[in-house]
Amino acid sequence: MIGWTTLLLLMSAATPILFAALGEAIAERSGVLNLGVEGMMITGALAGFAAAHATGSPLAGFVAGALAGAAISLIFGVLTQYLLTNQVATGLALTMFGLGLTAMFGRPYEGVKAPSMPGGPLGVNWAIWLGLALVPVTWFVLNRTRRGLILRGVGENHDAAHALGYKVRLVRLVAIAIGGAMAGIGGAYVSIATVLQWTEGMTAGAGWIALAIVVFAGWSPWGVLAGAWLFGGVAVLQLRLQAAGVAVPVQLLSMAPYLATIVVLVIISARQKYRGRGSAAPGSLGRPFHATR
Repeated sequence: MIGWTTLLLLMSAATPILFAALGEAIAERSGVLNLGVEGMMITGALAGFAAAHATGSPLAGFVAGALAGAAISLIFGVLTQYLLTNQVATGLALTMFGLGLTAMFGRPYEGVKAPSMPGGPLGVNWAIWLGLALVPVTWFVLNRTRRGLILRGVGENHDAAHALGYKVRLVRLVAIAIGGAMAGIGGAYVSIATVLQWTEGMTAGAGWIALAIVVFAGWSPWGVLAGAWLFGGVAVLQLRLQAAGVAVPVQLLSMAPYLATIVVLVIISARQKYRGRGSAAPGSLGRPFHATR
């Protein structure tokens, strides 16, 4: 049986991945493949930590993290939607940009402690409950609202959506910004609620894991939740193994996110080439949109 302490650890470990993966699922549902999740998360981690430290308010930190993640994601959005740059290459560049930017501006915050987050009556902070609440909200918006159906329509066939009068680029920019904001919140959670201080590269591949979860979840919010909790379980298992004296090779853990990303890219390519009736991948995922008027 899983103890309450173990469950709390699992929920906390899953929360940043859950935020980032839900945001990426929304972006990919609109037909955009953004591999810059890691860059958006680390940017949100630094901005959130800096704001929380300056104001003494974790809430201000989360807001700053969301704004920073959205802002950097719009760089990706403008480049891919208006300048028609390659989405994969631009996303990778965004990640490198975010890592380099935070390494430079994060130096003054090294060794500084973040303000503590108040826990609820069950000892769990509000950000965890917010992440859980966003799962049914995201499902409902995507499947039961007009805006959600428009977003999905753009992702399935952007040419048809354009012919019906929908502004494909605007829809995708909004989806990209939402994805960036949620990735930024996930990064802020790492710096404010998990590590409690700023450390260079502290997201440690969480963005890559979020990308993998989205694909393996079939672009479903409920599947994303299951994948995030699975990752949280692995993280808790790692802690338990270390506590029991079982050594886990650091090299193996370090290469896992990148290996998962390679597998994800292969799966996406295969699904686009051999897209069948059972495929959940959006039909226009990763394809550039060329407006005819």
